[in-house]
Amino acid sequence: MTDLSTTYLGLSLKNPLVVSASPLSEDVGNIRRMEDAGAAAVVLHSLFEEQINVESQQLDRYLSQGTESFAESLSYFPDLTRYNLGPDGYLEHLRRIKAAVDIPIIGSLNGVSTGGWITYARKIQEAGADALELNLYFIPTDPKMTGAQVEQMYVDLARDVKASVGIPVAVKLNHFFSAMANMAQGLDQAGADALVLFNRFYQPDFDLESLEVVPSLTLSSSYELLLRLHWVAILHGHVRADLAITGGVHTAQDVLKSMMAGARVAMMTSALLKNGIEHLTMVRADLLAWMEEHEYTSIRQMQGSMSYRSVANPSAFERANYMKVLSSYALRTGAR
Repeated sequence: MTDLSTTYLGLSLKNPLVVSASPLSEDVGNIRRMEDAGAAAVVLHSLFEEQINVESQQLDRYLSQGTESFAESLSYFPDLTRYNLGPDGYLEHLRRIKAAVDIPIIGSLNGVSTGGWITYARKIQEAGADALELNLYFIPTDPKMTGAQVEQMYVDLARDVKASVGIPVAVKLNHFFSAMANMAQGLDQAGADALVLFNRFYQPDFDLESLEVVPSLTLSSSYELLLRLHWVAILHGHVRADLAITGGVHTAQDVLKSMMAGARVAMMTSALLKNGIEHLTMVRADLLAWMEEHEYTSIRQMQGSMSYRSVANPSAFERANYMKVLSSYALRTGAR
C-alpha cells in the first residue's frame, strides 16, 4: 500500500498536501471541506502586525495625528479593527477551528517587527495552534537600509518569536536575498523549525483614469514552481529546518517535483481558488496513481531524490545548467 505520510514542523501528516494562508480559512466550513478533501494541515489566514498595532492604539494614534493635514493617508489601510476578524476574533476563530477538525492547524503572523508579535504568538499557541508561521512581508524602501540590516531583522524576529513559544515555528520568506543560502542558514541557526519558500510580493498597479495606486492580485501558475524547486533542491541537506514549497503548486506533478527537490510539504491556495476546495481530492488521487505506476511505495522514498546535496559545488552545477539551457535553445532555433 502506498504511504503518502510525511512529517512537517514535528507534526505527523497523512500526506504532503497543505493549504496555505488565504481568505478561504476565514470560514470554518471551508476548513472542514479541506479536511474532507484530503488536506493534511491548514495554515490560517494571517493576523497582520498592523492589526496588532491598532489593537494597542499605536498605529491608530499615529494615523489620527496626521488626519488634519494628510486625510488621504487613512485610505492606505483597510479597516484593520475588523479586517480578518481582528486580533481577538482571530484567536476565537482558531479555537472554533481546532474544535471542528482533527488535522493540524498552523497560525500565521504577518509583519516585520517584534512589537506585539511576541504576545500574540503566545496567544495563538494558547488558542490551540499546532504550529506558527511567520509571514515576513517587508520591502526595504529606505536607501539607507543595507541588505545586512534587513537580514539581521529577519533573523532577530525569528529568534525572538521562537524563544517565546513552545510550538514549532516556520518562517515564510521571499526570494530577493542576494545570498539566499546564507540567509536560510541564519534562520536555521536562529531556531526556525521550517522555511517556507517563497512569499509572493503583490505589486500595485496604476489606474490611469483615477490616477490612483490600486491593489493588483494575480493567482499563481505552475510556472512559478521552478524558482521554488531550484532553492529547495539547493538547501536540502544543508539546513536542519524542514523545507516547504508554496507558490505554483497546482497539480500532482507539482507536488511530486516538490518532494523530489526535498520539500516535506507542498502548499497550495491559488489552485483551490481557481478550481474549488475539492481540487485537493483530484490532486491526491493523481499523486497516488503516479506513485503506483512508477513503483514508489512512499513519499519519504522520493523526498530529496533530485536535490543538489550530492553535488560538491552547487554553484558550478547551476552554472553548467545555465549554459546548457542557453545552448539547447540555440540548437532548437537553429534546426528550424
